[in-house]
Formats: sequence, C-alpha cells, structure tokens
Amino acid sequence: MAETSLYSYSDGATLAAGLAERVAVALREGIAARGVAVLAVSGGRTPTRFFEQLARAELDWSKVQVTLVDERWVDEGSERSNARLVKAHLLQGPAAAARFVPLYADAPTPEDGLAAVAARVEALPRPFDAVVLGMGNDGHTASFFPGGDRLAEALDPVGRASVLPMRAEGAGEPRITLTLPPLLATRLLCLHIEGEDKRRLFAAAQAGEGAAAHYPVRAVLTQTRVPVAVYWCP
Repeated sequence: MAETSLYSYSDGATLAAGLAERVAVALREGIAARGVAVLAVSGGRTPTRFFEQLARAELDWSKVQVTLVDERWVDEGSERSNARLVKAHLLQGPAAAARFVPLYADAPTPEDGLAAVAARVEALPRPFDAVVLGMGNDGHTASFFPGGDRLAEALDPVGRASVLPMRAEGAGEPRITLTLPPLLATRLLCLHIEGEDKRRLFAAAQAGEGAAAHYPVRAVLTQTRVPVAVYWCP
C-alpha cells in the first residue's frame, strides 16, 4: 500500500487554502531546483475553490506549466471542458502567466488527436512537481472509469503510453487521460475529496472491501512509488 497521510479540514474553504499552500510550496521547490515547475490538476466541481486559492499564491508563475490529469473530448467552448474550468478559476491574475498544456486537440476523436496530445505530455519535464487527483462516486480517478475500454492499459504500472483515450458507460463523452505511470512520476501526489460519502468510499477502496476492491482508484492507493496526501473535509 502507498504511504498515505490524511489531512482533515472543517470545511471546503480551509481545505482549499491548505491544499493550495502545499502545492505552492512544491511548485516553488520545483522552480528553485530546475527553473520550471509542472502541475497536473483534475476537473469537476470539487477543485474550484482550490484553484482560486492557488491562483493567489506568490510564486513565479511564468515558470510554471499546468496540465490536466484528464479531459473530456470537447473544445473549450463547452461547459464540460476541464480546460475551460482551469482557465476560469486558476489561470487568473498573476497565475495567467503560467503555460497551459491542454489534453484536447482539434480532431474528431481522442484516437485521432492522441499523437498530438501525447507529444505535448511527453515534452513536459519529469517528475511533475504536483499532481492533484479527485475521486468519483464509482471509484474512478483521472479517467480511469470502471469498465473503461482501455482501463487495464491505462493502469499498467510499466506501460509505455503516457496518455490514452478512454470510453466508458459512466464517462459521458469520450475522454483522454494521463496513464498511471506519469501520474505517479511526481514529487507530490494529492487526492482531494469532500463529503462523508467520499470519506467512506476512500476507506473502502483503501481496505479493498467488497466492490471497492475493484475501484480504479485502488491503483493509486496500492502503489508504493509515491506517498499519497489525502485532503478531505465533510
């Protein structure tokens, strides 16, 4: 099992502030060590307050590269776009100086755009300085959905692909996702969850109880490559 630390907060605002400070420290350390820092973030509703807090962090944003852990195959004009969310809530003010690396390409399908997106991802410095994951009620993280058509390939700890298309019944649109190896190639790996239901789901996934033994997020929780910092509030 991964070395796991749980950071509990009274509410979402204080969690966002605490997580933003932890990530900002990692980015500053990355800049100091190699002149550039790389951050990979998740979409959805949960990280919005965290993005807004991090956007106010004092650091040299011109030396930060921001990408996504996964993306719906929609352009930035769609309200479903994770890129749109990041640009609206994180890449604002001083943080607008960061370089954004999208996972969407102007192609009909993620399969058609895969080569272009993979080239962008593989050009990012490794290890990443921080990766912030979320978790769905079905136990998915990134676009590692139960029943995903390329789930086994995406979760292969020694797989060569850095990014893969993903189609699954619970995913809605076709998606594209970083695979497990690049997500684990980071100096700081955080899992951001909110609500009592998510806390119970996380505990079940960590223990491998019943149906939770098959939740894709277990690939993150059972690896031994990098510690997992879990940030939670009710």
